[in-house]
Amino acid sequence: MSVRELFELTGQKAVVTGAGGGIGRELCHALAEMGADIVLVDTNRENMEQVAEELRKYGRDVMICEADVTKAKDVESAVSRVLGRWGRIDILVNCAGIAQWAPAEEMKEEDWDRVMDVNLKGSFLCCKAVAPSMIANRRGKIINIASMSGSIVNYPQRQVAYNASKAGVVMLTKSLAAEWAQYNINVNSISPGYIATEMTMKISQYHDQWKRLTPMKRLGEPSELKGTVIYLASEASRLMTGHDLIIDAGYTLW
Repeated sequence: MSVRELFELTGQKAVVTGAGGGIGRELCHALAEMGADIVLVDTNRENMEQVAEELRKYGRDVMICEADVTKAKDVESAVSRVLGRWGRIDILVNCAGIAQWAPAEEMKEEDWDRVMDVNLKGSFLCCKAVAPSMIANRRGKIINIASMSGSIVNYPQRQVAYNASKAGVVMLTKSLAAEWAQYNINVNSISPGYIATEMTMKISQYHDQWKRLTPMKRLGEPSELKGTVIYLASEASRLMTGHDLIIDAGYTLW
């Protein structure tokens, strides 16, 4: 197999959660450009319809599933629809995520629960739902979007729930990788640093300080994660499982 063929995804069936967001949108474009058919999963149908229209220029089969990843019934229904249409799922990208900025002593229980539900429980429910199909096919690629916040404590903003949830995503990745390696299912995670998305733009007052604390002195762009998701979704990464790839412009070096 040539190097070019290692990265080819033609005919692969991919499910992307959080597909209407900045990072999710770019990852969908990357997968579609390399040949994959895409299922968009999100709660915002308008955003998904925009992304779907963009993806169809690649000539791929694109499907929209409006679903809340924190609800097992929604997730199971979406997976059932995908299997009914395609018969299999080759790639899962768990990109749905939210953040909550608050001092720990002031954080409301419902805010903590919501962050944990979307970021950690949602990732688990989606992994669990696609597992039977991947196990039956004895192959699969699962890519969880974690964060450098799962490895370090961000400064100056206070985000204990987000940090804890993303650390959980990293350990979820490792645990599932160990359990499902016997089925030839690769489970890895990507931990972005500060990326210029709608979520990070909401706290732009911190941007200058973030840049000063980053060796490369800048925020990343969502498109700069495209190559990594293709590597993890393709045969090029078939020997890698249980690994967390931190892509942070060097932030965690200091």
